[in-house]
Amino acid sequence: MRVFTVLGPSNSGKSTLVQALVGLDDRRGKSLAVPGVATVSTFGFMGQDWAAIDVVGGAENLGSVGAALAASDIAVLCVPPDAEGAVLAAPFLRKIEEAGLPCVIFINRIDSPQNRISEIVSALQAYSRHHIVLREVPIREGGTIVGFVDLVSERAWKFEEGKHSVLIEMPESVREREEQARAELLESYADFDEHLMEELIEDQKPPVDEVYGIAARTQAHNDLVSCFFGSAARVHGITRLMKSLRHDAPGVESARERLGADVQAVGALADVIRHLGKVVLIRSLGGSLSGGTRLGGADLGSITDLDAKTGIAALAPGQIGLAVKSDHLSAGRVFGRDTSAPLPDWAQMPAAPYRRIITPQHEKDDSRLLAALDRLAEIDPALRVSADEKTGQPVLATQGPLHLRRILSKIAADFGVAVTESPVPPTLCETVQRGTEVHHRHRKQTGGAGQFADVVIAMRPEPRGAGFSFTETVKGGAVPRNYIPSVEEGARDALVEGPLGYPVVDLSVELKDGKAHSVDSSDHAFRTAGKNALREAMAEVGTVLLQPIMKIDIHVPSIFTGALVPLVSGLKGQVLGFRASDDAAGWDVFEMQLPMASEDALFAALAAATRGTAWFESSFDHYQETRKEELASLVAR
Repeated sequence: MRVFTVLGPSNSGKSTLVQALVGLDDRRGKSLAVPGVATVSTFGFMGQDWAAIDVVGGAENLGSVGAALAASDIAVLCVPPDAEGAVLAAPFLRKIEEAGLPCVIFINRIDSPQNRISEIVSALQAYSRHHIVLREVPIREGGTIVGFVDLVSERAWKFEEGKHSVLIEMPESVREREEQARAELLESYADFDEHLMEELIEDQKPPVDEVYGIAARTQAHNDLVSCFFGSAARVHGITRLMKSLRHDAPGVESARERLGADVQAVGALADVIRHLGKVVLIRSLGGSLSGGTRLGGADLGSITDLDAKTGIAALAPGQIGLAVKSDHLSAGRVFGRDTSAPLPDWAQMPAAPYRRIITPQHEKDDSRLLAALDRLAEIDPALRVSADEKTGQPVLATQGPLHLRRILSKIAADFGVAVTESPVPPTLCETVQRGTEVHHRHRKQTGGAGQFADVVIAMRPEPRGAGFSFTETVKGGAVPRNYIPSVEEGARDALVEGPLGYPVVDLSVELKDGKAHSVDSSDHAFRTAGKNALREAMAEVGTVLLQPIMKIDIHVPSIFTGALVPLVSGLKGQVLGFRASDDAAGWDVFEMQLPMASEDALFAALAAATRGTAWFESSFDHYQETRKEELASLVAR
């Protein structure tokens, strides 16, 4: 069995394309649908077994792409017939290239093109490090594309509504264009085949079988990207695309080579099915896998077909199936006999930027919610679960609002827990802007031994990021040495919450003098004195509120870079600059600083400004004093 993943922007017709491919030979197999993520279908074509993974479009679902590509032999990128819309395919093309996976482009809905085929290919080329070669040229009648000429075989085909295309004589109107396009195709192939280069230099016409062989090698070795066109809805050009996949797609050996020789299987998708529990779609890459086989450090449970009902005795290398009652397996991981590891870096998503605190509507559901989140984190590699530092409530980090909505819906439907969500407040702090000296005496008589501690401290502001430091210059043993650490502990206690209710940072405390009592002094007394003395000092000089400033790296197609400057200014951010991406053609890395409180606004604004193609990575940079006009909105929680 060979496996391919179909990717593309929303509304490009991916699902229609998969349905057309699956129905070509009328040998439909089983299917598995993970709502909002992907649909997997098995089918037969010309005596061979195939599986197609149709990943839901949209930037928020890129987290599922890596695992699907890892389990695939080749990728099909489905794009609309619009040169300006080529940028929408850029994130998917980038992901395919990072995976090192062979790729075929299919320009869909060619019955209503908005641009010429060559213009669409040129627009796509801006985002590909691999040369894109056109494998067909269109036959037109009155401006409408009615067929194509295969540039390898030089045979012409006419589209038939809902049927296979029919072979026709090549029209004279297209011959000159065909000869020119075929020459360009052969020149591209000649860069990877010396014999073909010699034939072209000597003006010899290479045999068709030889060209087909070169096409297959360059495709399997990921040297070039082939481009076809058609209409999935009308079944135009679909047979030609599937024949190319059959002829050019490499076998399972290539997938195993990309992931490592010791890898026995890869987890492509996972879901929770009622009455069955967690199921994981695995693809066997090494030896045969069956129930009881050791995989990932434990024994496999049973294996079923995609319907989760039909049992499978064993998975041969290349085959896919559902691992049932195998809770140690997860999506987005590779497995050896005794090992389980995350997929390579290219398959990972950046840290999920859309963070929300979730709370069960009923307190009794606290434990059920935590159990649900643990299970969902196992089946969704794009989801991150943590706890809020202040409240301890669960925090979900997702790829965006749609991803969050799908997770919350699954929590309610599959686990019966109703939840509410709210933004994660920024981590605010306080600091002082000037120093002072305070003398504080702690005295308390409770019957029997009392409490006594007398301290003199000097408090000073420190540079941003310096944190807290404690020193002592006590002379003559005024404060016994064994009590000095207690004064420091008390000062640290006071930093937990300042006058404004937030942690205090970037100041130093010096213990200068004090007194002790031979009976009533204790560690507790000096700790209390140190805490109260620092609180008095902060109340005397006052504190200012600090907001966290984040370093943001936006990965954005170059054509949208200019639009980010006014966007950043509107969000009270600071532009640091931009540079061409080292990892992808046609992309920039736009660097900026932004208040943490503005990250949600950045997420929404970025999606609108870049048509959902850009994403950002965020890391803490420094704290900055909040301006008075921003204070009210930041303190409101």
